[in-house]
Amino acid sequence: MNYKRFPLGALWTNGYLFWDDETKDAFFIDPGGNTEDVKSFISANGLNLKMILLTHGHIDHVAGINELVPLVGNNIYIASEDADTLRNPSIELQALLGVKFGGLVDFQEIADGRIIDFPGYTIKVIATPGHTEGSVCYLITDSNGHKILVSGDTLFAQSVGRTDLEGGDQLKLEASLRKLAEFPDGLHVLPGHGPDTNIGSERELNPYWPR
Repeated sequence: MNYKRFPLGALWTNGYLFWDDETKDAFFIDPGGNTEDVKSFISANGLNLKMILLTHGHIDHVAGINELVPLVGNNIYIASEDADTLRNPSIELQALLGVKFGGLVDFQEIADGRIIDFPGYTIKVIATPGHTEGSVCYLITDSNGHKILVSGDTLFAQSVGRTDLEGGDQLKLEASLRKLAEFPDGLHVLPGHGPDTNIGSERELNPYWPR
């Protein structure tokens, strides 16, 4: 499975670029800040960016999206429940993080269970509300059957996303973690912030994990 992590923006949000060796087609998850490094890597490796996936609509995960629109058009996906945060981003959060993002109106809305077929990959949308109402994880399977979970701000290494911002709900987050707890221990997890982890480590070490 080909992917590269890019820490972006004021909060070093993890953005992830995935690509297929055969077609050179690529997709990006959560462009949270200046994407010059992303575009340089795409150009240097002859990749064709075709799609953007968003785990949720917070400004630190979407702030760089307009820089990539010329490459992907409206092939941008976000859960319906967070669509309005993409159309009308928080002025307060922009001021707090020192970013400017005027919003986006031309994109695609997705729902739980949606399967997105992409060259070399199958991507399943898993609704995991709690950090925001429309938070999702993406279960990505490559052509060899290898799987990886991109968890956004639902799950971090030994922590979880906060629920005290608009759209947050602690009970819903706990229910989402119970859903993730059904995955096998060996499943690799790429969070929205911080280091990689896996389900087994979180089952053992995460104080928020369902018991």
